[in-house]
Amino acid sequence: MTTTTFSVPEISCDTCKNAIEGAVGPVAGVETVQVDVSTKTVTVHHDDRAPIQRLVEVIEDQGYDVAGHR
Repeated sequence: MTTTTFSVPEISCDTCKNAIEGAVGPVAGVETVQVDVSTKTVTVHHDDRAPIQRLVEVIEDQGYDVAGHR
């Protein structure tokens, strides 16, 4: 299992949080997803079935730009 934290500067409210968690959570290979509005980050615990590029695409499909990940 891998943990990846994405920087998403446009996260500003619980609506953003719910949209991202609702989109990323069902992706095959995602175990957990946690959005932190205060730090504007999305932390995902995932396996190889959920590659980083796929997670970026899912977040960006919700209308949020991913500034980077670690």
